[in-house]
Amino acid sequence: MTTTSPITAPDHRRVSKAAVGDEPPRRRRFKPGAGRQHHAGPFAYFALVVVGLGSIFPLYWTLVAASRTQDEVLDTTPPLIPGGNLFNNLEAAWEQANLGKAIVNTVIVSSSITVATLFFCTLAGYAFAKMRFKGRGALMTAVIATLTIPPQLSVVPLFMMMSDIGWGGQLESVIFPTLVSAFGVFFMRQYLLEALPYELIEAGRMDGANNLRIVWSIVLPVARPAMMVLGMLTFVQSWNDFFWPYLALNQQNPTLQVALGQLSASYVPDQSIVMAGALISTLPLLVVFVIFGKQIVGGIMSGAVKG
Repeated sequence: MTTTSPITAPDHRRVSKAAVGDEPPRRRRFKPGAGRQHHAGPFAYFALVVVGLGSIFPLYWTLVAASRTQDEVLDTTPPLIPGGNLFNNLEAAWEQANLGKAIVNTVIVSSSITVATLFFCTLAGYAFAKMRFKGRGALMTAVIATLTIPPQLSVVPLFMMMSDIGWGGQLESVIFPTLVSAFGVFFMRQYLLEALPYELIEAGRMDGANNLRIVWSIVLPVARPAMMVLGMLTFVQSWNDFFWPYLALNQQNPTLQVALGQLSASYVPDQSIVMAGALISTLPLLVVFVIFGKQIVGGIMSGAVKG
């Protein structure tokens, strides 16, 4: 009678290092350097300094010229340091161009255009982005096509229309033709296409909200970053607009840019006073950007990371 030895299970604990080394290496899930913070080099700092100085220099030169006299500004070697004649030039520009009334008119015009543009462009952008209706593509194509038409072509019929209504020389002739912009409609549509999911709209409808409630409670909060950017662009554009206000308004009821044109309308304009007026017109824009700069930059960055 023969006896058989029991079968012993292999000891998995005794695994040689060679066996481990023979296993194929695992693939790395991330590329080398992924998530690493990159530091700017000397060339990047040099480029930033050059761009920053190039952006600040026109404003600095305006301040220098506004604080000097006419002879000093027109000298063959122009000054690069502010002088002591700033407040005299500011007072002269304020009195000669009636800048007090011009600033009030410009604030009314720019604020009205900005608020109306944000309201109408947001509604139109939401309709083109999330609502289904016949002719939506054709209407959007027509809106985009208006961007290719030079604004100078509509000056004559628009001027005749404002005169027939009786708004010649009034602020209404500047405000109402620009209550909505094709660029604003296209900008808000593109933003809401990505930022506003259909699930939010459907959830609002399931809760019994009508279209106005959905716009107020869902669309406007989602569109707020894009509205900040569009509002800033619209406000700056309407504040600096010169061509149409110069044709539609008169010298007794001007906007700021039209009033500044009066300073340089003389045969030999005083450049220091002109620069003082330009400095006055620039300061409100700087104040607006300082107050709302954080929200504007946040809106730009929010739109940059969509998708």
